[in-house]
Amino acid sequence: MKKLLLATSALLLLSACNGKSAPGDSGSSGASAIAAPAGTKWSEKTSVTPDGGMLMGNPDAPVKLIEYGALTCSHCAEFSEKSKVELRALVDKGTVSYEFRTFMLNQLDIPAALLAKCGGPGTFFPIAEQLFETQRDWLGKTQSFTEADQKALQGMNPLQLTQVLADKLGLVDFVQQRGIAAAKAKACIADAKAIDAMVAMTEKGVREFKVQGTPTFVINGVTQENTSSWDVLKPKLMDAGA
Repeated sequence: MKKLLLATSALLLLSACNGKSAPGDSGSSGASAIAAPAGTKWSEKTSVTPDGGMLMGNPDAPVKLIEYGALTCSHCAEFSEKSKVELRALVDKGTVSYEFRTFMLNQLDIPAALLAKCGGPGTFFPIAEQLFETQRDWLGKTQSFTEADQKALQGMNPLQLTQVLADKLGLVDFVQQRGIAAAKAKACIADAKAIDAMVAMTEKGVREFKVQGTPTFVINGVTQENTSSWDVLKPKLMDAGA
């Protein structure tokens, strides 16, 4: 298992979390809707992609949006809040699919992402959204880490560290309150292969899409430069045929 460095608590909220966006308008034109299977909505259709991302929507949508994001990233949390209504509407229209790929900024992303994914793709999106909404609360618990805690954490391997951080941040209780049994949650944060898979996903994002921070968006295989806000991303989706 590959070992990542534990950042200091002062850097945990800032490291590689993008905040720059070019100005853009909120164009409203788009393609014709694509009907979902009878009695369903496209936003209810979720799956795990071959790359390990969590996909929401029509898998054959003409506009494929990928977000490389981190649950510890404040700008990702802002994007989640600003985009959730309109992006879900585009997904329900059937013209856009939305895939979230974990990009690890620091060790705190590991237990958060593992537990968000623990119930599968069907529960991932609501749990991730709620982790973003409460991000300041659970990340704020790092402020109580003592110097001795920091030293002890730095001496742990990734699996030990993931389990200790999940406990210290209250994340097992968080997902348990949202329908994930405690035993299942503990099994998820003890999954060494899943940790390795997230490291590999992060490395692949850097290698294939030149991801340097979060959020980074990819539309139909093309990385969108200077785009980290919904106001800037939305017109690009519309231009692509959303």
